Amino acid sequence: MTNKLEQLKTMTTVVADTGDIDAIAKWRPEDATTNPSLLLKAAASDAYRPMLDQAVADARRHGGSSAEQLTLATDTLAVLAGREILNLIPGVVSTEVDARLSFDTNATLDRARRLVELYDRHGVDTNRVLIKIASTWEGIRAAEQLEKEGIRCNLTLLFSFIQAAACAQAGAFLISPFVGRILDWHLANSDRSSFAPAEDPGVLSVSRIYNFYKANGYDTVVMGASFRNIGEIEMLAGCDRLTISPALLQELQDDTGTLPRQLSAEGASTGDRLGTVDEQLFRWESNEDAMATEKLADGIRRFTADQIELEQRVRQLAQAA
Repeated sequence: MTNKLEQLKTMTTVVADTGDIDAIAKWRPEDATTNPSLLLKAAASDAYRPMLDQAVADARRHGGSSAEQLTLATDTLAVLAGREILNLIPGVVSTEVDARLSFDTNATLDRARRLVELYDRHGVDTNRVLIKIASTWEGIRAAEQLEKEGIRCNLTLLFSFIQAAACAQAGAFLISPFVGRILDWHLANSDRSSFAPAEDPGVLSVSRIYNFYKANGYDTVVMGASFRNIGEIEMLAGCDRLTISPALLQELQDDTGTLPRQLSAEGASTGDRLGTVDEQLFRWESNEDAMATEKLADGIRRFTADQIELEQRVRQLAQAA
């Protein structure tokens, strides 16, 4: 019998949730996704040193203020890492816009376009790139415009049904609902010490979104993310895509049990009825969902902190050169 990872690949596109070049080379996923936290960890490895050096040199040649050079260097590092990853996988890579721009539509648009321009300048087919943007109201509006320009987007830090509905109505290519972080919140805010996989709040949230999309004919891809255990992954077998850390990929590979399909477009049904999501409805429903509001804010803060630390590492390298 094949292992659960191979079984999963027959019904779901498996994405590597890592920026580690060696891990991606080992697991050979279809796609890969990165964020500032993953890039920060990866940048400490020897494999990334040539990319760091090149990013700093390119930013210096471009000129501008020290602040402008720093942001360009970190963007260039993300693009060079993305290019290296694309040499190892057949699909797409996601590259994230600075989380500090999460509430500024125009600034998000400018940064997203620059990332795509940098990919093009470094010889990468931009059809293989997804731009990751936080699923704020402003981020969703930026994604709506970028999709019209032919720039495909991955809406991340997604914790609620209203976020998912707004993303689909905006025509986003893909969403990344965070399964494990939803579970974290419920464990911290209830008297429960655990949830069975079938009762896991993150699993239930993604299943609801998946069924709503498929039952209503939305093309937006659902990619479950941020898993805490393989039980969550197993309960979402059949989801469009799942982005999985190397540690959990290993667990799936080591397990030779049977993995039944849980989700399918053919079997999708939903009791959710929702009209057009405007800003007022989006903000009201978000306000009513304490978990989603808190985890979105927390996620933006965490990505911002790692972005700042990554910039500090790049600055230190530039000063030492």
